[in-house]
Amino acid sequence: MRDRYEPQAFESSWQQKWLDSDLFRTREDEGRPKFYGLDFFPYPSGAGLSVGHCRNYIPTDVICRAKFMQGYNVLHPMGFDAFGLPAENEAIKRKSHPAPMIDQYAANYQRQMNLIGIGYDWSREFKSSDPSYYKWTQWIFKLLYDRGLAYRSNAEVNWCPKDRTALANEEVVGGLCERCGTPVEKRAIPQWFFRITDYAQRLIDDLDDVDWPEGIKNQQRNWIGRSEGVEFQMRVQFSIAAQEPHPDDLEVVEKPHSFRVFTTRIDTIYGMTFCVLAPEHPLVAEIKKRSTPEKAAEIESYQAKSKSLSDMDRQADNREKTGVNTGTFAINPATGKPVPLFIADYVMMGYGTGAIMAVPAHDQRDFDFALKFDLDVIPVFKPESSYLSANETTEAEYLANPKQFKDVFSTKEGILVNSGEYTGMSYAQGSAAMGEWIEALGIGERKVNYKLRDWLISRQRYWGCPIPIVYDKDGNAETVSDDLLPVELPAVDNYEPADDGSSPLSRIPEFVNTTTNDGTLGRRETDTLGGFACSSWYFLRFCDPHSPDEAWNLDRIKYWMPVDCYVGGAEHAVMHLLYARFWTKVLYDAGLVSVKEPFQRLMNQGQVLGYTPYRAPRHGETLGVGEDGILVSFAEAAQMDESDLTWKWVRMSKSKGNVVTPEEAVENYGADALRIYELFVAPFEQNVQWNNDGMQGAVRFLSRVFRLIADLKPHWNPDWRSMIAFTPMDGKAKDIRRATHQLVAKATDDIERFAFNTYISAMMTTLNTLTDLTKNLENPTESEKLALSEAIEFFLTVLSPAAPHSADELWSGIGEQGFTYHLDWPKADAELAAADELTIAVQVNGKLRDTIQMPASASNEELESAARSSEKAASFIDGKTIRKVIVVPGKLVNIVAN
Repeated sequence: MRDRYEPQAFESSWQQKWLDSDLFRTREDEGRPKFYGLDFFPYPSGAGLSVGHCRNYIPTDVICRAKFMQGYNVLHPMGFDAFGLPAENEAIKRKSHPAPMIDQYAANYQRQMNLIGIGYDWSREFKSSDPSYYKWTQWIFKLLYDRGLAYRSNAEVNWCPKDRTALANEEVVGGLCERCGTPVEKRAIPQWFFRITDYAQRLIDDLDDVDWPEGIKNQQRNWIGRSEGVEFQMRVQFSIAAQEPHPDDLEVVEKPHSFRVFTTRIDTIYGMTFCVLAPEHPLVAEIKKRSTPEKAAEIESYQAKSKSLSDMDRQADNREKTGVNTGTFAINPATGKPVPLFIADYVMMGYGTGAIMAVPAHDQRDFDFALKFDLDVIPVFKPESSYLSANETTEAEYLANPKQFKDVFSTKEGILVNSGEYTGMSYAQGSAAMGEWIEALGIGERKVNYKLRDWLISRQRYWGCPIPIVYDKDGNAETVSDDLLPVELPAVDNYEPADDGSSPLSRIPEFVNTTTNDGTLGRRETDTLGGFACSSWYFLRFCDPHSPDEAWNLDRIKYWMPVDCYVGGAEHAVMHLLYARFWTKVLYDAGLVSVKEPFQRLMNQGQVLGYTPYRAPRHGETLGVGEDGILVSFAEAAQMDESDLTWKWVRMSKSKGNVVTPEEAVENYGADALRIYELFVAPFEQNVQWNNDGMQGAVRFLSRVFRLIADLKPHWNPDWRSMIAFTPMDGKAKDIRRATHQLVAKATDDIERFAFNTYISAMMTTLNTLTDLTKNLENPTESEKLALSEAIEFFLTVLSPAAPHSADELWSGIGEQGFTYHLDWPKADAELAAADELTIAVQVNGKLRDTIQMPASASNEELESAARSSEKAASFIDGKTIRKVIVVPGKLVNIVAN
């Protein structure tokens, strides 16, 4: 039997045995509960996997293996998110077609995943670019279209000039394309959208029903951006000089001469001192018509500048406010007085009405704008005195000169002032009364608004799911009938995007020209669906992956859904996760799935960081966005003076040159060592700095396990279960069983909690204990042999999810057949696991002064008495009066004395 960890000698052979036996094929055995564990749908890149990717694949594998051993039917599938910009751009670079390239990359991913021992059911594997898969993506598109949730509209969209396609708002980060980092432009072209806004409230409400990190839930709530308020109409006055505005200018129902605003603080309407329109607001055209040529030119120039900015840039809190005074006025309906009307890019046409009433005394952005343009600031809400004093001001100072304060007072605790008949009311009273007043005037209503915009889904690229729409000669759209699905991508050599924004498919007559449902000539839609459409339902297909006649069988969905544990990066909080939830709700409403939420539990892993060299920029060099140094290769760094380099821990990526591959890790240390290291190095959600010394530590741990099991093999009794309950245990046998059952209890709980670092730590502690207890154990008693046999089996069972190759090798080494994957997960006996003695901390005034050993059964009174008798603690109590004694059973006694 092997007595040390020698991975090259056995790991690959066990992987082959698992594959040959179809070990991980999904079962639906009666009487077993189900567990669906799933990793985020990966895009298979040419770079392959890094050890950073293993940070989520290995933990998911551990919990899935453990669940199977605990008696569950387990679904643990894997497939590939193959459509989209990354694959197409890579293929263009390689001057190849995306399809065979993706097949090659996916095969490499599968090889690497097998290399590190991930137990996927590969019989369920598919790629989103398979026609047998995207047939059903098109079918779901049709469902959305038929339910009024997919529509085409002329829209100003985010345009990436490098990728030459439109981007959803969620794909623009800091004004840059999320994929390539190119500054995004605005361009008006016809686009397809999904009406996700119809589900905004449900997407918020149902977050209460899932076990997700609170940070991810809040990101989704903030992105959806629910706000309650009042929307009302404001009249326009084009000249303040006129004694009486022309009636047309004050006509509420004539939209070019009025505009609507939405506010969450109608109680502050008396403090409105100006209004702001988004540069894109339709009223701006009318204002320019009535302006002087100089003013119209100023407005047009500002509109052009704002068009070049991303939505995120325009709304950045720390950005200096800009704007143009239009020379036009709006009438405050509360006071009847005109206030100046500006255009400013911090107001967005896509949110609310594209116009705001500005109350600088109670909104920070409005306040900053008012200071910049020297506009009035009128407080209309007096905070409570405690709020004022906390901000080091008095009521008189605040009301007399609000401009002197850096921050506005946006609290809702206080009363209204300077507000006519509403003065003296609270926020709640004023909001209700003014909302009723607006409605009684007939100029507005109370309503709910959302920041969420409809999901832009069409792309002007080749490598995506074709949209199953045909246009007749009059341009009317109709969906392709089910029996003609899938609409397949044509195999072409030239698929590069065009500079004019048209799709490459539009240049292929054989694809474009078709017939409508009534047999007349028609024209296909040539945009394709963005990749997020394909990843919004793949978890459903895994439940029934190969049916040619339906997307899934409802009985299989009822059995397997929802996903019990979904594992992946937090960066997908407001894209994939939101879209998948939306599609699931639509399918639920259609009666096609049995769940409202696709992912019951969500876990986000930390990143693996590599140590990476940078240098200062040289003459003429510019830094990239977010960079504070120039990346250099490791070869270049080796030739440079160390003083010229700055080393940083950054996320592993091919572009940074800091990747460690699974092949390198397995070759140098072994697959199980990699698995142990990834699990042990830090809590699951924390970032990890890759360290080869840690890998060596994992190797040493596994070698010690091999040595212990080899030493104990002579005492192994495979029939220990039939005798142990009838054999008295005392002394060393009792200690061995205690350590064993403590390990089982700890490991079971830790795996469930994704506390994998303490799960590995518990095995290390138990290994130390068993090693100490079995030193010089030459002639063990019968009870000790039985206790050791239990310890061997339970330890290897608990080890199996983390280090399955080693567990199987050791199981075979003691003469047993089969795989540890088929062992029953042990149940901890709480009575056996209980310690005879506990270490109790003795504190005086909260500071540790002694530790004492006490029987586990000691009462609180006995613990207090022992603590008072501690000689080490006595010197800190002498001469003082004991005021209180706090006993935390089984842990500590704190004596409070002075």
